[in-house]
Amino acid sequence: MLESNFKFPGQTAFYKGKVRDVYTIEDKLMVMAVSNRISAFDVVLPRPIPYKGQVLNQVAAIMLDATKDIVPNWVKATPTPNVTIGLKCETFPVEMVVRGNLTGHAWRTYKTGQRVLCGVTMPEGLKENDFFPSPIITPTTKAHEGHDEDISREEIIAQGLVSKEDYEQLEKYTLALFERGKEMAAKRGLILVDTKYEFGKIGDTIYVIDEIHTPDSSRYFYAEGYEENQKAGKQQKQLSKEFVREWLMENGFQGKDGQQVPEMTDEFINSVSERYIELFENITGQSFKKDDMTPAEEEQKVLEALGQLK
Repeated sequence: MLESNFKFPGQTAFYKGKVRDVYTIEDKLMVMAVSNRISAFDVVLPRPIPYKGQVLNQVAAIMLDATKDIVPNWVKATPTPNVTIGLKCETFPVEMVVRGNLTGHAWRTYKTGQRVLCGVTMPEGLKENDFFPSPIITPTTKAHEGHDEDISREEIIAQGLVSKEDYEQLEKYTLALFERGKEMAAKRGLILVDTKYEFGKIGDTIYVIDEIHTPDSSRYFYAEGYEENQKAGKQQKQLSKEFVREWLMENGFQGKDGQQVPEMTDEFINSVSERYIELFENITGQSFKKDDMTPAEEEQKVLEALGQLK
């Protein structure tokens, strides 16, 4: 699925994101179709990745089901491997990024000599990929276009983006979800390094929304060899879509003005697809079953599920 073209009774809105097509039904339900589009550096790449949408949607469904005892989630049904139907929530305008290790953006900040990220002080004496003494939350604004921006807890509350009471609850949920994610990863021989959560609200109830613990929203390391690599100063073996970003950078693309996306050959496309399937199987411990439902078949399944939910 490169893009969906569904038409649903009671449809009140449609939003096309970088990867997801989102349909609003009677302002109460949302149908989220996860396409095979792939983005990097805030750019949608020109060719889709077979089965990528199925991987992301199914990992998210498994992870949301495994954490529903911690916080309610938006999911009501997963009628097809690529589609989730759930509650339409009033979305909080921040993303809760949580980090267990000094990696990625945190490391890039740290190696410049800065020790404060999003209002959080990082301890001295750490190397890249070291564990923090305890996980830190480094929130960002949620941008509809362009880049999300770092923001501190204090700024979020002072600007009225989220009330103090709600933000404190989001922090509790974030740390509890991350702890569960780490436990689940450890059983698979993985380390959940960092991830992000999005939350919404209906009435007084907070829900976790969108996807969680997927290879697009999270970074995993393989636990085997982690200590040895740290001692030797070697890079960690990762399980995330970082390999796509690395390939783009090696071929001179970082999303900057004037840069061209390198040619995505059939061989490269197939290798990325195989890597996503490998990610699914490593993260979930389940065998991946390729689904080749036609758009018409998929739409009919979603219509049937919507009929049961109304």
